[in-house]
Amino acid sequence: MQPDITKVKNYLLNLQNCYCEQLEEQDGSTRFKEDHWDRPEGGGGRTRILQNGAVFEQAGVGFSHVFGDDLPPAATTQRPELAGRNFQAMGVSLVIHPNNPFVPTSHCNVRFFIAEKENEPAVWWFGGGFDLTPYYGFKEDAKFWHQTAKQACDEVDPALYPKFKKWCDEYFFIKHRNEARGVGGLFFDDYNEGGFKNSYRLFKSIGDHFLKAYLPIVERRKDHAYNEEQRNFQLYRRGRYVEFNLVYDRGTLFGLQSGGRTESILMSLPPQVHWQYNWHPTSGSDEEKLYTDFLPAQDWLAD
Repeated sequence: MQPDITKVKNYLLNLQNCYCEQLEEQDGSTRFKEDHWDRPEGGGGRTRILQNGAVFEQAGVGFSHVFGDDLPPAATTQRPELAGRNFQAMGVSLVIHPNNPFVPTSHCNVRFFIAEKENEPAVWWFGGGFDLTPYYGFKEDAKFWHQTAKQACDEVDPALYPKFKKWCDEYFFIKHRNEARGVGGLFFDDYNEGGFKNSYRLFKSIGDHFLKAYLPIVERRKDHAYNEEQRNFQLYRRGRYVEFNLVYDRGTLFGLQSGGRTESILMSLPPQVHWQYNWHPTSGSDEEKLYTDFLPAQDWLAD
């Protein structure tokens, strides 16, 4: 069965609407602003940004659909045989930076690629996932997050969660810091198993489960009292988020290499961040526990 590109695109546009509506409802104080943009080489997108809300300092939800004559290097690193093919790429990407340091930052992306060459079969695949980046960890939150991630996979194939969970732990690892970005979640790429119908089902399940995993955590933590020291730790840890996105993230690299709109690509970066030279948490502190109890990869569903 050939992929139904229109079906995928309509789902993604509706998913962006759904994400924005639910995040606006959770924040309760402001609304998303929308930009439409065009890419000279082909395609464009619809970027929505919420800023300075009661709950979310910044939330960006972007849809893009771009196409061209030659896949960018970021898309062919794992598949060099596809270099030189024309392509279409579409997806929704979301990054949320909350005000309260007890509410985690979170990211979700679901995407579809198709690469074509005359007289050869089209090559297509789905990718994406979601991950959680707490500043102050709560084991019940990490467990709930992973339970919901597992549910998203189990609706299609119970074998997928451990595979995608491990892939996420390995992908969202900041090598130059020798530490994880957060507590992981799901990451997958180059997925076309079982044909279009089955692969689309997984893609849709992961997109549909993201806010089911994230919003209950927001609800639990958004009114947690915090002080200036805890806010400063949040800003310091946001620096790790910036480092990963600018050094390693394949989605960021693909967007920049493909001539996408820079403002929309870099909406993932937090509005406020700072670095402190050679900073280390106090022994036994809650800040140290993030490093010792939460960032090391582990089986959050072991119990």
